[in-house]
This record gives sequence, C-alpha cells and structure tokens, in this order.
Amino acid sequence: MDRNVAVLLRVMLVTDDRLIGGRDLLEVCRSAVRGGVTSVQLRLKEASPRDLLQAARALVGAVTVPVLVNDRLDVAIAAGAAGVHLGSDDLPVRLARAAAPPGFLIGASVGSVGEATNAAGADYWGVGPWRVTTTKADAGPALEEETLGRIREAAGAIPWVAIGGVRPEDLPAIRAAGAAGVAVVSGIVGVPDVEEAARRYSES
Repeated sequence: MDRNVAVLLRVMLVTDDRLIGGRDLLEVCRSAVRGGVTSVQLRLKEASPRDLLQAARALVGAVTVPVLVNDRLDVAIAAGAAGVHLGSDDLPVRLARAAAPPGFLIGASVGSVGEATNAAGADYWGVGPWRVTTTKADAGPALEEETLGRIREAAGAIPWVAIGGVRPEDLPAIRAAGAAGVAVVSGIVGVPDVEEAARRYSES
C-alpha cells in the first residue's frame, strides 16, 4: 500500500449536512483534524453544485489533511481537492481515472461482491456498512462476515476502510479484518465535542 494512502485512510471524517446543522462546516472539520482525523470526505447531499464547490475550495484551504469530495469528480478537480469518493451509482472508476489529473485519489464504495468488480482500479474502497447506519438511507443491512470476507479477497492489494455505524471500540476488530482504517460520520460530527470524538477514534 502506498504510504500516503495508508496515512490518509487511518481515520477519515465524512461530513453530513443534517448532522452539522447550523454549525460552521470549516470549524467542525478543523476540530476533527485537531482530534486526529487524517482526511476529510466532503459529503453535502443537500448542497447545490455551486455551494458544494465553494465549500470544497474553502475546506481545502482550511485543513491540513487531504480533502476528498463525495460523488462529484468535476467539483473535486475544480476545487483542487486531493480526490473524489464515488458511490456504486456514480461515474465508473475507470472513466474517473481517465479524466482525473496525475496523483488524484479515487475511492469507491463497496457493499457487495458485484460492486467490488465495478470498483476495480480505485485507490481505496469504502466497505460497509459495518453496522446498520442512519446517515445513508440506501446503505442496507450490516455486512455479513461471509460477504466481508469475499470483498476483502476481491480487494487484494487495494486498501479499504470500514464505514457505517463504526464505533471506537470496533477498531481492533476492523484492523484484525485487514482494514487500513475507518470512515466515520455520526460518531464524530454527530456529537457536540467533535475534537474529543475524533480523538477517541484516532487513539483506539
């Protein structure tokens, strides 16, 4: 695994419009970085493309860790982000790779063996849900151990992070399963003390 990819995957913060609420997005992310978050995936489902671009540009300048944009390759490139994270219904990884600049990171969501096939060529996979989660309506039930094993086998040398209801106490089991790290939404941005919440993940 590339050292830089390994570092950014340790604790990835995934933002959420509803959970951030009226708080300042940049300050929430800066607090998470102070707590040990190693990358930020900007996911703002309710934002217009223009607002998403403005937020992405501001976030890239506000934090010291890599920023990836959820779903929108065009916005990620225009904002100068480190990469993009693509869902199973988004632009295929191979097409994103052809359009992306050199060194651009591409992540892909994988929740089944079929999605693993479509995610070939990504720099990392987001695998889940680890537990049932309420922050993504179409996430589905928690992965069964057999399915996780088949996805892990399909990943081969591609690093992956566990996502979906991950708690700090889950990290030993997640690492034992072979994950490079975790991607966390509500466990960090869904609590009042974002910095302390991030620290619990980074120190577990």
